[in-house]
Amino acid sequence: MHSADWQLGKPFGRFPDDVRVALMEARLDVIDRIASVADDHEARHVLVAGDVFDNIDPGDRVLVQALSRMERAKVHWWLMPGNHDHVRSGGLWGRVRAKASANVHVLDTFEPVELEDGAWLLPAPLDHRRTRDDPTSYLADMATPAGAVRIGLAHGSITEFGGSSEATNIIPPDRAQTAQLDYLALGDWHSHLQVNDRTAYSGTPETDRFRGDDEPGSVIVAEISQGVAPRLERVSTGRFRWLSQTWPLENHAEFVRRVIAFKQEADLSKTLLRLTLTGAVSLSDRVQMQATLTDDLAHALRWLDADSEQLLVRPTQDDLANIDVQGTLAKAAASLQAQVDAGGEGAALASNALERLYVEALRLADEQPA
Repeated sequence: MHSADWQLGKPFGRFPDDVRVALMEARLDVIDRIASVADDHEARHVLVAGDVFDNIDPGDRVLVQALSRMERAKVHWWLMPGNHDHVRSGGLWGRVRAKASANVHVLDTFEPVELEDGAWLLPAPLDHRRTRDDPTSYLADMATPAGAVRIGLAHGSITEFGGSSEATNIIPPDRAQTAQLDYLALGDWHSHLQVNDRTAYSGTPETDRFRGDDEPGSVIVAEISQGVAPRLERVSTGRFRWLSQTWPLENHAEFVRRVIAFKQEADLSKTLLRLTLTGAVSLSDRVQMQATLTDDLAHALRWLDADSEQLLVRPTQDDLANIDVQGTLAKAAASLQAQVDAGGEGAALASNALERLYVEALRLADEQPA
């Protein structure tokens, strides 16, 4: 099995404590799910292509939790340093070795390792967070017995991703061919990506950011034979879904339909949603939408990041009547509406101000004695 980018100990600092703790625990729990997938597929080895940990000092709890989960699994774990947890003398990987069980192996040198009879692992660990050198350049010179299966393990970016003069940890896309590898298992790219028939990124097993592809975390189960392209199967392992959606809206009824449909499709307690609302609606509709987001959907989801800056207001006569505009208020409402109609950079701010005026007018009306 091929995995990467666990980034154990990632703090998720921008989230509230309950969400942050849940996301951190999910990254540890995914080790158990990987072990379960390995058992289901009768895989004996799990190769982790870098960034096992989020940094070079993840803390004793994270380290012990991770190693204890690996210890009870019925597989061999092969852990290689990446850019987040690169090799440092007397650092993290020495601690891992001191605490690890016999089924956990550290790959922190450029030396081929025999996985099983006739199958060799060729690691390319990183000893710096960033390097201008190709970390896989040594693989072509690593000798293995004739007829052996050669599996490369590396962490970095394929040049086709769009390098520049500042690009680091760059790996040529034809490295599997030039190093005579039967498979090149890569880490660093957090989404699943098959570069060619012998090279792939597994992606992270537990999604940790809004990536735009809405795909769950996953691993690759690989059947590898000498001299032929491997058979690769992507298997989902993630607990949480990080979804990015844009809802163009014309009225509150359409918003309600979208909310109902989303609730029916998503596992809400395991979903983080980045939602953008666009379009133009009445003031009363916009206020109702904001209330639903704040008082309902935000509590049902694990996390909601809602952006309504692009949802402009088009006040109806009923809206304006509810504001009871007279004198200065009438002029203010008209001025704000003119800015909304004109568009441009100030339209969103004017739309929000008009909504605020509407809400405050309703609040004051409710406070008036009958």
